[in-house]
Amino acid sequence: MELTLDLATLLLLGAVALLAGFIDAIAGGGGMLVMPALLSIGMPPHLVVGTNKLIGTFGTFSASLTFIRKKLFQPALWWAMSFATFIGALIGAILIYLMSAGVLKKLLPLAILLASAYLIWPCRVRPAAASISEPLTAHPRGLQLLAGSLIGFYDGFIGPGTGAFWMATAVKLFHLDLIAAAGVARFMNFISNLTALLTFVVLGNIDYVIGLGMGVLLMCGAFLGAHSAIRYGAPFIRPVFLLVVVLMAGRLLATE
Repeated sequence: MELTLDLATLLLLGAVALLAGFIDAIAGGGGMLVMPALLSIGMPPHLVVGTNKLIGTFGTFSASLTFIRKKLFQPALWWAMSFATFIGALIGAILIYLMSAGVLKKLLPLAILLASAYLIWPCRVRPAAASISEPLTAHPRGLQLLAGSLIGFYDGFIGPGTGAFWMATAVKLFHLDLIAAAGVARFMNFISNLTALLTFVVLGNIDYVIGLGMGVLLMCGAFLGAHSAIRYGAPFIRPVFLLVVVLMAGRLLATE
């Protein structure tokens, strides 16, 4: 199924994709902008979830590649969490496909609003920074498997705010600094996005025209965001991100 949209709506979706990619690469949560935008144009809920995965995969791939090339993320240290994320996302994507459209239509706005509330809540003091070059024993496999399976499942199942949840997990559980945490978040988010995307490709729940168009723009935003995160750190984007999230959440409430 594909929607026919006017030029103004297409431009709006493009702007949302650019902003979402930029924000997601820095602080996570870009899907919390994309999903309300897709819902607002009348896209069916299952199609929203699948199309959002196509869009998000572009951004997380671009940002992950940037962190790996800058040697700020080492995939070999996180293989256990990568595997758990894959399994969790696969199960989540299959379960949401089996959910009725009526239930999903109510669940999506609720999940976005709850994730918004979490992100708007004031940040607590973060642990001291740790080096990303620490040996594997610094990142226990048990915690990796637990975090990967739970967050991977959430991203495959519904997903809004996943990048921000990964950031919080990397900082609080693994004691990484914000830049190292951003690298972990982008890579794990890429794995869960790609896993869910391939599942939805098989199930046929994707609008390819909108997804590919927004995906390319989101990838451009993610490229800029990742470089900005490496250069400036995450705090400078938080006020803008929270403002946009509040506006999107308000729009969702107004249309309910």
